[in-house]
Amino acid sequence: MIRFISFEGGDGSGKTTQLKLLESYLVSKGMACCCTREPGGTTLGRMLRKVLLEVDQKEISSPAELFLYLADRAQHVQEVVSPALERGTMVLCDRFSDSTLAYQGFGRGIELDLLRRLNRLASCGLIPDLTFLLDCPVDVGLWRIRKQVTAGLRSGASAKAERPLGQDRFEQEEIEFHERVRRGFLDLARAEPDRFCVVDALGSIEQVHKEIKRIVDERLAAQHNAK
Repeated sequence: MIRFISFEGGDGSGKTTQLKLLESYLVSKGMACCCTREPGGTTLGRMLRKVLLEVDQKEISSPAELFLYLADRAQHVQEVVSPALERGTMVLCDRFSDSTLAYQGFGRGIELDLLRRLNRLASCGLIPDLTFLLDCPVDVGLWRIRKQVTAGLRSGASAKAERPLGQDRFEQEEIEFHERVRRGFLDLARAEPDRFCVVDALGSIEQVHKEIKRIVDERLAAQHNAK
């Protein structure tokens, strides 16, 4: 049963835009949706997001970064995700546990088995029923971010400080880091083809949305027919 959908991908892949479009589509079909994000889906999460993404010129060690994300997830699942699912509301989440594997695992080099154990603890074992991986070349994603900053479409302390690539710490990483993250996401998708749907994010916003709608409609129809 599809109750929990996550959107994953590298920086500039268009996750947030596509999540909002899917929400509008599902609501138009009469479905109740809860849209949320990590980090930042709770009051505590918003505080952690500021520390994780908007810290200017301050180093955060990889273990500290990891535990901040896990704290955000633990609170998020308890306060937002689990209650919504218990109400029968479909949850659409901008990043979840797969981002920890991609960024802190493949990106930072922390052991994947350890991350999986910590993810299970923080999420109480909750796993999305369907995960959209919006995939595009790293240089395209970072170019999109630069374009948004230039157009004034991204806000935040770092944008005001005129950082070259965008508003958060991860967007300032070397290109090799982002390449590792992208390869990590694709490896995760290959390992779980039933859950992951890799969507080419190079298309227009409408083309990507159309593909996501098609996949969701197929899954919902199969779910209905199985009853």
